[in-house]
Amino acid sequence: MRKQILLAILFVSVLSAWAQQTNNIPSSNPNTSSVSQSEREPIPDPRPKDFWDGEDPNFGNLVTHPITTKKYVQKYVGPIRDRINELDQLTAENGGRIKDVDARATQGIQMASEKASLADQHASDAANKAQLAQTAANQVSTRVSATEQTVANLDQYKGTAQTEIRFRPGQSELSKSAKEALDEMAGPLKDQGGYIIEVRGFSPGRGQAAIRNSQKMAESVVRYMVLNHNIPVYRIYTMSMGNPAVAGEQKRSEGSRVEVNVLKNDLPASAQK
Repeated sequence: MRKQILLAILFVSVLSAWAQQTNNIPSSNPNTSSVSQSEREPIPDPRPKDFWDGEDPNFGNLVTHPITTKKYVQKYVGPIRDRINELDQLTAENGGRIKDVDARATQGIQMASEKASLADQHASDAANKAQLAQTAANQVSTRVSATEQTVANLDQYKGTAQTEIRFRPGQSELSKSAKEALDEMAGPLKDQGGYIIEVRGFSPGRGQAAIRNSQKMAESVVRYMVLNHNIPVYRIYTMSMGNPAVAGEQKRSEGSRVEVNVLKNDLPASAQK
C-alpha cells in the first residue's frame, strides 16, 4: 500500500514537471509581428506563477510547499488586510470631514438667517422711525402754518363796544351815569383775553390847556376801570386829543367828553375751539 502511494506521488510529480516545461515553450506564430500593441499580452511577472513557485517538482518540496503553511497565507493576506484597514481609516476621516463641513454649513446658514432676520428688524424699525418722522414733520408744518396765520392776524382787531362819557366843563369826575356806562362795558371783559381798550379824551379850548384837560378826563376813566373792574393797564391805550379840528373842516369839537372803544381779536376764541 505504501509503495502504491509513493508511486502515485512520483507520477504526479513527473506530470507536473512535464506540464511546466510544456507551458514554458514559446509558441511560434508567423503573424505575431502584425499584432497591434494593444492586443499584446502583458509583460509576465518575473516571479514564477506555477504551483511550485520556482522550486523543483519533487515529493519533498510537495510536502514542504509554503502554500500549505500559515506563514505563506499571511504573506499574501497581510497586505490586503493593511490596505483594507487603511481604506477604513480614510473612510472614517472623510466621514468626519463631511460631518465637520455639514456642521459648519449648518452654522453658517443659521448665522446668515439670524443676520437676515436682524436686518429685516432694523429695516422695519427704520421704516417706523421714518413714518414717525414724517408724521412729526407734517405736524410741525401744520403748526407753523397756524402760527404764521396767527402772527398775521395779531393786529386784526374789531370794534365790539363803544361808549361816550360826558363831563361838565372844567371837571374830570365821573358822574353816576358815566360809571354805569363803564360798568356795562367792562363787565363782559372779565376773565377774557384778546382785547384792548382805546380811551380818547376831548376838551374844548385851545392848545396845551385843552390837551391837559382831556388827559385828566381820560385818566379818570382809566382809573375807574382798573380799580373797579381789574382791567390790566397794558390793555388800555390813552390818547389826550385836546380840541382837534374835524377832518376837512376848521370847526372844532365842542364839549368835554371821553370816547371808550373796546377792540377784540378773534384769535383766542378760535384757538380754544
